[in-house]
Amino acid sequence: MKLSDKFLSHDDGNEKLVVSTGASKFSGMARGNETAGFIITCLEQETTEDEIVAKMLAKYDAPEELIRRDVQKIVGQLRQIGAIDG
Repeated sequence: MKLSDKFLSHDDGNEKLVVSTGASKFSGMARGNETAGFIITCLEQETTEDEIVAKMLAKYDAPEELIRRDVQKIVGQLRQIGAIDG
């Protein structure tokens, strides 16, 4: 899976933004906290949920089940707006 080319990601220093290019049904932008921003950055390249979880485990001191739940939630939200291919 990967961030759709119909969306652009932007880091404004405080938040990670995902902005529709207008070529998708979703029009607008989604904002994310540090965790969402990390996941979105991972999605800029072809990846899997398991690979994102592994990267987050290496970076954050948190239980795997919590990280996996966060990844699934954010990926699910991005899928809902059509921001993920694959």
